[in-house]
Amino acid sequence: MAETPQPPTRALVIGDGSWGTTLALHLARNGANVKLWSAFPDFAQELERTRENKRFLPGVPLPRELEVTADPHRAADGANLVVSVVPTQYLRGVALRFEDALGGNLAIVSATKGIEIETFKTPSQILVEVLGDRPVCVLTGPSHAEEVALQKPVALLAASADRELAQRVQGVFSSPYFRVYTHHDPLGAELAGALKNVIAIAAGISDGLGLGDNAKAALLTRGMVEIARYGRSRGASSQTFFGLAGFGDLVTTCCSRHSRNRAVGEAIGRGKSLADVLAGMKMVAEGVWTAKALFGPEADLGEVSMPIAEQVHAVLFDGKSPREAVLDLMTRTPTGEMDWLDGDFR
Repeated sequence: MAETPQPPTRALVIGDGSWGTTLALHLARNGANVKLWSAFPDFAQELERTRENKRFLPGVPLPRELEVTADPHRAADGANLVVSVVPTQYLRGVALRFEDALGGNLAIVSATKGIEIETFKTPSQILVEVLGDRPVCVLTGPSHAEEVALQKPVALLAASADRELAQRVQGVFSSPYFRVYTHHDPLGAELAGALKNVIAIAAGISDGLGLGDNAKAALLTRGMVEIARYGRSRGASSQTFFGLAGFGDLVTTCCSRHSRNRAVGEAIGRGKSLADVLAGMKMVAEGVWTAKALFGPEADLGEVSMPIAEQVHAVLFDGKSPREAVLDLMTRTPTGEMDWLDGDFR
């Protein structure tokens, strides 16, 4: 029996940053009818006029077919797939602007990495809370917009409790340079994408202090353990954290010159204050706010040990010296490497 053909994709991409612009461009290249929504009318008009996002994705031309608008209703009109790419701390406010524009059953792809400080909710949880229960898929993995926009190879994860939606997202986004794997653990995928940014700040601090490759390798490895340990405590699968959403994204974010979170850490390791670093940034470094959220009351760490993340928080928000943080990590009570698993790897 022949499969029922899928209707043409009419996508709304919410968010005009580097990743939102790149995903809109990629979908347009894949033959989708795409509208890109900007929160700022003047910037939307500039993008429409210049066909280039000079602020967040300079040097990459936008096709004429890609429409840019700041009107939520115009952006959502006719859409059969929504892609949300809004920084987590602004997501709730933006979602409220679309409350009347998006139909109740319209699927949403969440491509944001982060945790809301006040609630410790993931981006997909925020979207469902504001816009109502609907199918949601998490698109995540090691992906710098600067490379994807130039059609360099990338592999991502489409994670959803709705298997058919994950497969649909896989089909819509897949191309010869854009490979997508489906996954069943959206919570784990989102926690991995958020928490690895905290470890990336630690990796940047290590680079800024000039601690070398040995220290950085240990930091990434033990940081991965912390992320997986916390994820499992929240009900996610440990295995998710050792795939593209966790290990893959961790390597990219901790090592790449494109990584904003690593750059924040490096600047702090070289002696700059967090306030000065953030004042000089155009884009959001989500790891800063994830570190803050992780040690807030809603994170519920309980007995979960996260010593690297704890030291990052102390350096960022308590004024602790980076070198003192390193010393405290290195002189902790010795433990076994795999003690956290307790024979249960899931």
